[in-house]
Amino acid sequence: MAKEMRKVRTGAVVRAGMEQTAVVEMVWKQRHRLYRKPMRRVTRFYVHDPLNQCRVGDMVRIQETRPISKTKRWRLLEILHRRQLADVQPIELETDIDAAIAEPAAEVEPAAEVEAVEEVAAEVEAVEEPAAEVAAVEEPVAEVDSAAEAAAEVETVEEPAADSTATETAAEPVAVADTPAMAETDAAAESAAAEAGEEKDA
Repeated sequence: MAKEMRKVRTGAVVRAGMEQTAVVEMVWKQRHRLYRKPMRRVTRFYVHDPLNQCRVGDMVRIQETRPISKTKRWRLLEILHRRQLADVQPIELETDIDAAIAEPAAEVEPAAEVEAVEEVAAEVEAVEEPAAEVAAVEEPVAEVDSAAEAAAEVETVEEPAADSTATETAAEPVAVADTPAMAETDAAAESAAAEAGEEKDA
């Protein structure tokens, strides 16, 4: 084939990981035969790159050539535009961060550490003051509990019957119940005793 007749294409490099081979993608449009709507077509070429110059994203010009391998039928003519990539790799970023973290820790002076400890101690004291108030509030609750226990003990003490033949109403508790439930039970007992007294009188 005459060199003047060889096809030349322009495309973007999409893969460059293989040895002396790059994959170039060319996007072109073709009109549908029946519907006449333009369709986006993508063609990929395996390109011979002897110096491994291509990088992903580069715009390159390629030319048709003799078969170099099973799939390679194109060779690299020139790189039209290089894609600008950052030179910093992720591994380097991690080491920079570790170094940046280590440097401020080394620069901290003992006086600054003492001030930081004092600030933390002040915050702890501020937190402990409300805790003391809570303890002061809890003390009256304990007094109320002891008063309730004393009242319960007084309620259980009953007067001794003056005479063994006395009626059931003679034995009543000395103290009045403090809680509503006990008051209801006492009221029920009194009403039952009153009804029993009325029946005896009748």
